[in-house]
Amino acid sequence: MFLLLLLKNKYFILLETHSIYYIIMAKFVEMDERAKFKDQIEEKIDGSVILINKFNVAQGKVEQFLKDWRDEATNFKQQPGFISTQLHKGIGKSSVFINYAVWESIEHYKKAINKILFSSKSRSPLLKYDDESLVLSPHLFKKIAVPGICVE
Repeated sequence: MFLLLLLKNKYFILLETHSIYYIIMAKFVEMDERAKFKDQIEEKIDGSVILINKFNVAQGKVEQFLKDWRDEATNFKQQPGFISTQLHKGIGKSSVFINYAVWESIEHYKKAINKILFSSKSRSPLLKYDDESLVLSPHLFKKIAVPGICVE
């Protein structure tokens, strides 16, 4: 089980493992204050769900981030319900990355993050950054149809 905490204008992830609590110090910034990630993850929706996660990476940490993202993505690819993922990098000198991941359902995604990110056996390499050199902004989406442009 995990909780997001806001302390002194900074989000922390609180992890419970066998009644022991760990604070993971990755910096977390909501993409949409009206629909917080912790509330989105509890929504009951049918069908696939898309995770878009924006990563702001300090210039000197880009290579380490890419290694850590690859390791984490490799673990996610092995989870039930995983469909696909793609990492995008901002053009030019940008060190902003966007991850787009598709899951069969929100339940599959929840099980995967609880197993990969928050189990005592498997700690996410992306949550180890405690110096604000990595800022995470995850948000969940549902594909919609726009007549003549996009199909659902």
